[in-house]
Amino acid sequence: MSSNAYIKLVPSSSQQAISTEELKDLFHYYKEITSKTGEQVDWNYGNTAFPYELKEKETGKGTWFYLQSSQDRYNSILIGVDQEIIADEDGTEREQTYIQITLPPTATAGDKGKANEFSKFIGKKLQGELHLFNGRIMYFYPRK
Repeated sequence: MSSNAYIKLVPSSSQQAISTEELKDLFHYYKEITSKTGEQVDWNYGNTAFPYELKEKETGKGTWFYLQSSQDRYNSILIGVDQEIIADEDGTEREQTYIQITLPPTATAGDKGKANEFSKFIGKKLQGELHLFNGRIMYFYPRK
């Protein structure tokens, strides 16, 4: 059974919409900064810190992609972007963008740990509202 985490881009987030291309850039940036940690300690940490390669199918272009690992304790993580209609406290409706991170049924405990790390990173970068796999919510945006 698959499980999902969501990063919602709320009105006080740093941006209100995001494309899959921007998410791919964040993935590459995350891989870069984790490999720099390895350089600092003189160890090949980049392959262990986040052991995934970005892959995209033709059917998912512009809406989702997946991260595939060739290491034995990891499998894959799916990442997509969509919008939903939200009713504000005053009753007005607005469109809100969210990022969905899905662990397929074949995902391992290692995938869940790495997906949690990556979703927290994205949540902090975009100042979003992160709904974790366990149902808890982390707020990375300035709250009133």
